[in-house]
Amino acid sequence: MSITLLSWLAAVLYLSSALVLALPLLSRMQPPRLLGLALAWPAVLLHVIVVLSNLLHEGGLDLHFFAALSLVAVGVAGLCLIVNLLRPVAALGVIVFPLAALLLLTALTAPHMPLPIEWQIKLHVVFALLGYSVLCIAALLAIGLALQERALRLRQFSGLLRALPPLTLTEALMFQLIRAGFVLLSLTLLSGILFVHNLFDQHLVHKTVLSIAAWLVFGTLLWGRWRYGWRGRRAVQLTLWGMALLLLAYFGSQFVLEVVLKRVA
Repeated sequence: MSITLLSWLAAVLYLSSALVLALPLLSRMQPPRLLGLALAWPAVLLHVIVVLSNLLHEGGLDLHFFAALSLVAVGVAGLCLIVNLLRPVAALGVIVFPLAALLLLTALTAPHMPLPIEWQIKLHVVFALLGYSVLCIAALLAIGLALQERALRLRQFSGLLRALPPLTLTEALMFQLIRAGFVLLSLTLLSGILFVHNLFDQHLVHKTVLSIAAWLVFGTLLWGRWRYGWRGRRAVQLTLWGMALLLLAYFGSQFVLEVVLKRVA
């Protein structure tokens, strides 16, 4: 079966899953959560096959802008499913799965740019993308947490908020993911220091600076949580600030270099 066909099949399954998961958010019907998640699992599996095929294209590592986005998308989608095994946060799939489908199909139409990369750099890339994926889920939960707190103040509860776990569980899960993401981000920076050379030649200075800034933001949040019990609006704001810095670090300049200037980063 061709990569193009696998990609379209995965996209259809993603969108079908999101549609099924969205139905109870629009009414008070019993959520068909299991059906929605059952459709998402094969979508993620097919997405992984496509990503691995493109990632190892012609013996090199293909991490151009859209390929990297697709890789992060499947990581986020997979983590969303794994998290659902522990907590009922299927509502996240309404946002995550259509986005994964869009990025998968966008990467399909983009040109391949495989580069020969040593295993140390591949390890660094794995740490980076896993950390980004985990913290992306944490950021989505932070947005959900902010909406839940606002709904409590206004006493207005939409279907989306009813689909999320209780506020205290949402907050606890968010911090668990931030801790895991912080560890992965620390490993990313450490492996970068050990294995990545010629930062200026590889356009990596800004990525390093912004990643360190994000690491400091998340580290400050975790310290404040441990020392002062930070929560609520402050925790949400710091989580989103940290995620915004990572977004700029990972994809900001890469978009300018590859999409705007038509250069390989």
